[in-house]
Amino acid sequence: MHQQQKSEFNHQLQAVRAELKQTRDALNAQLEQTVSKATSQATEITHRAETVLEQQQKSIESLQLAVADIKGRRPNDWLLAEADYLVKLAGRKLFLEHDVETATQLMESADQRIAALNDPSLTALRKAMANDITTLKNIPLIDRDGLVLRLISLQQQIDSLPLANAILPADQPQTSQAVSENIDDWQTNLKNSLKAFADNFITFRSRDGNVIPLLSPTQHFYLRENLQAKLETAIKGVYTEQQTLYRTALDTAAQWSTSFFNPDDKAVQSFNAALAQLAEQQVQVEYPVKLQAQQQLADVINERLRRSVSPLTTGAEQ
Repeated sequence: MHQQQKSEFNHQLQAVRAELKQTRDALNAQLEQTVSKATSQATEITHRAETVLEQQQKSIESLQLAVADIKGRRPNDWLLAEADYLVKLAGRKLFLEHDVETATQLMESADQRIAALNDPSLTALRKAMANDITTLKNIPLIDRDGLVLRLISLQQQIDSLPLANAILPADQPQTSQAVSENIDDWQTNLKNSLKAFADNFITFRSRDGNVIPLLSPTQHFYLRENLQAKLETAIKGVYTEQQTLYRTALDTAAQWSTSFFNPDDKAVQSFNAALAQLAEQQVQVEYPVKLQAQQQLADVINERLRRSVSPLTTGAEQ
């Protein structure tokens, strides 16, 4: 009996030990998981803190630049800022709108601001601005509105231009055989007389050259519509600055006009002359890739800002 109780007690003891071991393993696993999670969260928080600190440092530097830009500026610095604005505006006018005249005026205004500073250190900058102004003035100015108005005027004339009639080449000269008085030529004389008699009823004439046929009413309509379309294409070439498109459209229009309109009519002659004159006009020009002064002016402003920020940064570190 005693032995049986002892055996049951050992069995219970082993069960308790096993349960304790299982509980301990579970607690260890949970503890490791908690420690790992806490470590990961701590790492993430540290990373966020470093990011925030870096952003705050950049904000401080930006504020220092802003303070230097406002407090450190002398009255002459405002002239430099105005010149920078005018040069940038000139660049937009030139590269985006191809408005050479306005860009030139803006560059000249910017140069006046720089000249008012009376600063010898800006000589290189003024030289670059002078080069830019010279380059802009050498760009040929194209009166695009004037060209378009002239093309529209020609479009309005097309419906009133007279068409050419069927044009035949000149007759070839016809030689007639004379009747001789020699009685021995009676057979030849008879043939010539019969031929002359027949020619009074039916005449055949030989012509060399191309014949320009009459156009039907439908062809009349399409001819004028196609001419209108060609002049419209030329207008597009003016605005898009495509020289080949512009010239090809006018050459084709001139060819059609010469072929199908009455060449003896003064209105047609004036129309053809205007087409020839317009075809010689330039609608495409080469623009500079960049303005030399733009980057140099930006470098001057940035350098002056850095010099203004240096005392603030030194004071903050102390």
